[in-house]
Amino acid sequence: MANLQRIRNLLRPSLLWTGPQGPHSGPLSPWRHSVSLRCSSPFSVARPSHRWTVLRGPPRRCLSDKKFNAPLSAEFVARPSGVCTMMKLPYQESAEGLDAAFIGVPLDTGTSNRPGARFGPRHIRAESSMVRRYNITTRSAPYDSIMVADIGDVNVNLYDLKDSCRRIREAYQKIMATRCIPLTLGGDHTITYPILQAVAEKHGPVGLVHVDAHTDTGDMALGEKIYHGTPFRRCVDDGLLDCKRVVQIGIRGSAYSADPYKFCRDQGFRVVLAEDCWFKSLVPLMSEIRQQMGDKPVYISFDIDGIDPSFAPGTGTPEVAGLTTHQALEIIRGCRGMNIVGCDLVEVAPIYDLSGNTALTAANLLFEMLCVLPNVKTY
Repeated sequence: MANLQRIRNLLRPSLLWTGPQGPHSGPLSPWRHSVSLRCSSPFSVARPSHRWTVLRGPPRRCLSDKKFNAPLSAEFVARPSGVCTMMKLPYQESAEGLDAAFIGVPLDTGTSNRPGARFGPRHIRAESSMVRRYNITTRSAPYDSIMVADIGDVNVNLYDLKDSCRRIREAYQKIMATRCIPLTLGGDHTITYPILQAVAEKHGPVGLVHVDAHTDTGDMALGEKIYHGTPFRRCVDDGLLDCKRVVQIGIRGSAYSADPYKFCRDQGFRVVLAEDCWFKSLVPLMSEIRQQMGDKPVYISFDIDGIDPSFAPGTGTPEVAGLTTHQALEIIRGCRGMNIVGCDLVEVAPIYDLSGNTALTAANLLFEMLCVLPNVKTY
């Protein structure tokens, strides 16, 4: 009977506390109803002077007395049900009031091989319903520590890559102005360039932990200087990176020149080839990288093709003999303690993986990124 009553409570219109202590918890716009009333809550006892706002639509997002948003549990609400947001978190229209936000950039106009990454954010969100509230390995409890929500997608221009870059930069400038840390669902790797323009505008040149099969430091292709093979070359040109604190991990594949990593070395980047990662734990490597990054701002950019295509085939430019999924976890978990100011997960092209496993892997990696953000506590 107790469980039945709990389910009934979950399915009732949610209540948002608007008393003197400010918002308590629960979903935000566009589900907030304008009607206020005085009532009691299934989760606490309200004095007559307390005011609550009825939230129409999805069940209450917080299953405890914590003041932060939390994913809906599949113990009480079916995974396929409801609005498809990242990890079934609340959706809100801006980053105001958030410590971290998931945001999609559905763009693949900059791809050089197989398109389809524009559908990445949608599929990552769908697969993310499998990701639960606590990280039982690292004991991270992000939803007990910081306010998180899904703020939707950047309205990109699929017909004009340069205009899309402008739109992305302006969207992220607004996010950075709120002191919210963006966790981005791509999209091809072109998007990291305008994102870092906004990030560096706030924080100055940042360190970079870049996981990828490719260095993405090309200068030009088919007469164009902006596409998914050039973002970090453009970032260097614009002074967005603290080049002595740039590490690229998982690099591999054939090349157009005999010395494809010369530009990276000349800038002071550390390039870790995939072959140097084979058959070993990357925990010692990440210990070195934490020391290299220090306490200055760091951005994480993770191209899903850094992982071997046997694990993540759903991508546009796959390269054989890449990282394993457990090495990917070691890299991200090894970023804990860094001053992370933003993250992205790019190049998921779902059409090439009908199993959905690439998008599922991406969703889990984004959760791991959330778990290593500053101010996320352990339990």
